[in-house]
Amino acid sequence: MPTEKSVPAHATGALLLCRAEPDAVALVAGLLGEPMPLVRAGARWSALVPEGRPWRDGGEPVDRVASGWAAALAVGAPWPVLALWWDADRAGYTLASGFRRPVGYVWLANGTPAGEDEAMRTFAARLGLDPVLDLESLERLTRPDPETGARARMRGLIAVLTRAGVSLPAGLDPGEPADRLRERARALPGARRTAGAVHGRDAARLAVRPPGPHGPAGRALALAEVVAGAPLLAWGARHHSGGWTAAGALLAVHGTSLLVRTGTRTAPFA
Repeated sequence: MPTEKSVPAHATGALLLCRAEPDAVALVAGLLGEPMPLVRAGARWSALVPEGRPWRDGGEPVDRVASGWAAALAVGAPWPVLALWWDADRAGYTLASGFRRPVGYVWLANGTPAGEDEAMRTFAARLGLDPVLDLESLERLTRPDPETGARARMRGLIAVLTRAGVSLPAGLDPGEPADRLRERARALPGARRTAGAVHGRDAARLAVRPPGPHGPAGRALALAEVVAGAPLLAWGARHHSGGWTAAGALLAVHGTSLLVRTGTRTAPFA
C-alpha cells in the first residue's frame, strides 16, 4: 500500500481548476483536443479531469501537458486556471492567468520542496488570497518536513484554496491515477463531457471571445497575439505538446480575428 511519502508509478494524473462556471469552461475546453469530464468544484470554480492520453500514450511529461493546457484555457479567458499534476517522482501546480507568465511550484515525491518561495507569494496575489493568513499557510508548504509527502502538500494547497471558494467533489483527490479520477468524475451529479475538438463555426465563435478593444489599441493587441501565437504553435508541434500547441493556436486565431474586425471597423475612416 503506497505511503504518504510516495506516489506509485501508475498514479500519474492532473486536475485543471478553472475560476469560472462550468458553462463558460465548456465553451473553451474543446481547444485542448481531448474530451474530459467537467464538474463543478465550488463557488465559481469548475474542474476538468484529463484522461491522460498525452502522458500515457505519447510519453510527454504530465507537468508539461498540464501547464500547456492551463495556458491554453487561460490565455483567451477572463479567469485563471490552476493545473495540479503529479507522477511517480514529483507533484506540483501551475497557475495561468491571461498573458501573464505562468507561476508554479514543485515538490519531490517525498515532499521535499523544489520550488522558489517567491512563486507562492505571486500565486497568492493572483488569486486574491489573504496576504497574511493564507500566505503564511502557503509558505509552510515550502519548508522542509520529513513527515509530509507530496500528496499531503497538495492537500495543504487545496485546504488554502477552500478559502477562495474551491470545493473539490468527493473522490477527486490529487495523487490518484488519472483513470480512477475520470471514473469518479463521470459518476458525479451534473458531470458533463467536453468536446474532443473545436472546428468550424464553433472555433470562429471562440476566436471572438473576449471581444477586445477597437481601433489602434485593438490592432496592437491583435498583432501581439499573432506574434506570440506563432512561436508557441511551432514549439508545441516540435515538442509534440498538445497543450502548448492549443495555446498557440488560440492566440493566433484570436489575434487574426481581432485584426479582421478592427480592420473592418476602421477601414471607412482611414
